[in-house]
Amino acid sequence: MDYSLPVFLAHAIALEREAAERYLELADMMEAHRNDAVSALFRDMVRYSNLHHDSIVARAGSMPLPALKSWEYRWSRPPEAGGEEAFDYMLDPYNALRYARENEMRAMEYYTAVGLNTQDPEVRRLAAEFAAEETEHVEALDDWLARTPRPSAPWRDDPQR
Repeated sequence: MDYSLPVFLAHAIALEREAAERYLELADMMEAHRNDAVSALFRDMVRYSNLHHDSIVARAGSMPLPALKSWEYRWSRPPEAGGEEAFDYMLDPYNALRYARENEMRAMEYYTAVGLNTQDPEVRRLAAEFAAEETEHVEALDDWLARTPRPSAPWRDDPQR
């Protein structure tokens, strides 16, 4: 999984763009169903993903990046775009936070793996930096989870959903 710097940055930009798009889609869906607390949470995640995306684009500057096709990405699904489990209008804030945390964990693990497996020192340095940023996101979500009431029944096991 060795990356050149342009290929790595193209992956990182796509990862953050996909995360922002997914969180925005979820926020809009939750808003349409008047699940305002979860909608606001996902809108915060959109903002964080966009900020990270913009910082990576700024780092790339005028460097030409490859225009990768979907089959050229070195992942089976973008690390910050979770599965369909969050597309339930009854999703509660606690489980929305858990969903976001799982996405941030996958991103952290992705960047960590890139850093450990590359021969390029600049890719290694940036991957470690991006992994540290994702770790901060995970820690922030952990703090948020600690302050969020846990639902009485596990959301996925609730027979009424």
